[in-house]
Amino acid sequence: MRYDDSPPQPETAPAPGADRRRFARRSALAVAAAVIAPTTLAGWVLVQVGTGAGADDARPPRIAAPAAMGTGTPTATPTSTASPTATASASSSPSTGPSASGGPAPSPGATSPLAGKTVVIDPGHNTGNFDHSREINQQVDIGTARKECDTTGTTTRAGYKEADFTLDVSRRLRTLLEGRGLKVVFTHEADRAWGPCITERARIGNEANADAVVSVHADGVAEGSRGYHVILPAKVKGGAADTAAIVGPSRTLGERIAANFARATGSGPANYLGGGTGLVVRDDLGGLNLSTRPKVFVECGNMRDSKDAALLTSPQWRQKAAQGIADGIVGFLGG
Repeated sequence: MRYDDSPPQPETAPAPGADRRRFARRSALAVAAAVIAPTTLAGWVLVQVGTGAGADDARPPRIAAPAAMGTGTPTATPTSTASPTATASASSSPSTGPSASGGPAPSPGATSPLAGKTVVIDPGHNTGNFDHSREINQQVDIGTARKECDTTGTTTRAGYKEADFTLDVSRRLRTLLEGRGLKVVFTHEADRAWGPCITERARIGNEANADAVVSVHADGVAEGSRGYHVILPAKVKGGAADTAAIVGPSRTLGERIAANFARATGSGPANYLGGGTGLVVRDDLGGLNLSTRPKVFVECGNMRDSKDAALLTSPQWRQKAAQGIADGIVGFLGG
């Protein structure tokens, strides 16, 4: 409404003194109204915002610091706004819950590059293979040739089995990867009498649609041959084997693992093959030839060398080995 400070026209002509007094009173009332009206209007606006009124206003209210409501249910309005944190916590989407490793769940709304990705870990050999030579010696087709279903693996000179080593490192590796939110699948966990065959190991990775597959091993060559190496698939095609699609990503995976393994363990690359790069390409391993997913073998050291054996039999060093492999995998997957 419009405010008019001028007095109304009198119907009769009052005495000059009374007119001046009436004018003074009306002027005072007008000034008071001018002071009170904005304050009252501001209070009305606050009430409207607090009660959710004014929904017909297309512009959302700008609230600098809304007070927390201790009681009652707040009224939602189409024009109300909320901070990103409040929106995420009030979302109707399912809760992520705790991670598989028991660690803290990702913060609501956070998008991890590792989310939904799967890693297959293949612990090399099986301690039961020593008692099942007939079964593991049966020939299987690896696409380019025929080979034994599996082998026993090697041992240290003191009798520590490669299969025990690979399973221990693989379990440590699983814990680390699950702690980063990755899904981990094992090809076996010494829960079977022997094997699996190399063909089945490859199939498990393929059927899991794994984003990365790592087969954990240790070498068994002459004393004085030391260091780690990562085996990459060669480009092969024959029978069920066709590695053209995985050669590139497998090399990237192998390079990431080699660099992180060296950093985590302090070990050097093998001094007996690979030209000091820690990388070796092979076309005779069924686990690689038959894979359709990025895959590498990691030979963590030489069990037949006394110095390497001292490392491989150390739980502390095996934890470092698992960490190096995990860091390489996570780096490859973009984490």
